[in-house]
Amino acid sequence: MIQRLLITLLLTGPLNSVTANATPSSQPTDTIDVLHWWTSPSEAAATDILKDHYTKSGFAWSDQAIAGGGGGKAMTVLKSQVISGNPPHAAQISGQGIKSWASLGLLADIDDTVNHNQWTSVLPEFVSDAIQFQGRFYGVPVGIHRSNWLWVNPGAFEDTGLAIPTSWDELIAIAPRLRQAGFIPLTHGGEAWQQAAIFESVVLSEGGADFYRQALVHHDRKALTSPTMIRVFRKLKQIVSLTPDNRSKMSWDQATREIINNKAAMMLMGDWALGEFKINGQVEGQDFYCLPAFGTEDKFIYNIDSFAMFNTRHLKDRQAQQRLTHQLMSKEIQIAFSENKGSIPVRMDATDHLQGCQKQSLEALHASIKTNTLVPSIIHGMAARESLQVPVINFVSLYMSDPAATPEEAVKSLSAALLSPAR
Repeated sequence: MIQRLLITLLLTGPLNSVTANATPSSQPTDTIDVLHWWTSPSEAAATDILKDHYTKSGFAWSDQAIAGGGGGKAMTVLKSQVISGNPPHAAQISGQGIKSWASLGLLADIDDTVNHNQWTSVLPEFVSDAIQFQGRFYGVPVGIHRSNWLWVNPGAFEDTGLAIPTSWDELIAIAPRLRQAGFIPLTHGGEAWQQAAIFESVVLSEGGADFYRQALVHHDRKALTSPTMIRVFRKLKQIVSLTPDNRSKMSWDQATREIINNKAAMMLMGDWALGEFKINGQVEGQDFYCLPAFGTEDKFIYNIDSFAMFNTRHLKDRQAQQRLTHQLMSKEIQIAFSENKGSIPVRMDATDHLQGCQKQSLEALHASIKTNTLVPSIIHGMAARESLQVPVINFVSLYMSDPAATPEEAVKSLSAALLSPAR
């Protein structure tokens, strides 16, 4: 088992030196160790809701909050702990990661809890599918995010007398006037996953949902090497011209504050940004607007926040895990958590309270399911396992940072990465 695990982990990337805020214990305990990557102010507030409700049950919560949007650093820490034989009791794991860890026999299945509480009657089918492996449930979902959102600072357009653009071409055309007035046309942090998030939205807008699935889910060679994909990379080059340089150390929540502080006009980011607007006292419809990413108005790129429980020999640990599992899926926590996180509750019977951008997101979700335009995020591990997700993120980031890279070369490199037999 250990040899198999080491081989698998090596195939998904190097184990860099990253330390956690707490070290889990392999001894039986009344404390549950929870590893996650929610470290922005709004994410921390949402996590505090989970902690507070959990500690009221008589257990303690030991927090391992690993900074780094997208969860890359958190997964590095998790791998290190598992290899040392000391995994956390619970860890935030995205999409295909749940299936990968379950395939190694390291996760505890939660079938009894799912069946007893009839989860499948309140979960959308795509959520149920995301937390299963070989017919058994291993993930506890807590929220559905829409990745293809644009966040708008209306002040930038009021100050310049410009209309809010309805396409990338319109934003590119007015970018000089925005800059002249002191505004960043399109802000974002320089982390690789943030740059790649723009990529997947452009794939969806340029090619549509069927093309997106062919290229980024099924890795169809014809789609990956098509004129449509060349057009995607050409559009990315134009979009790069809208963004600031030298952003390698800026997190997504710092970029969001450039909208809040009237320094930027727009930002492409998932609806977790909504939590940052709220925690900073911003009023929706007055201080900021939300719009579907250009060209994706009737489409939905989804990301699901989930936790998985690692196998443990100790009864108290299992009891702590069971308590967490129940609470994460309670209607009360789903509602309170979503209000701070910006996501949609995974329980469809806990969505009546949603308003504004969150209500728009829920309506878009239902519409996309009906029209078959719901697609999984490759950037957030929903569409591909980590051994494919990471190379795509890194490659797209390098392309967007390299002025000399051409769309034709990018298409060849991307298809080679996704079609490599070693992956």
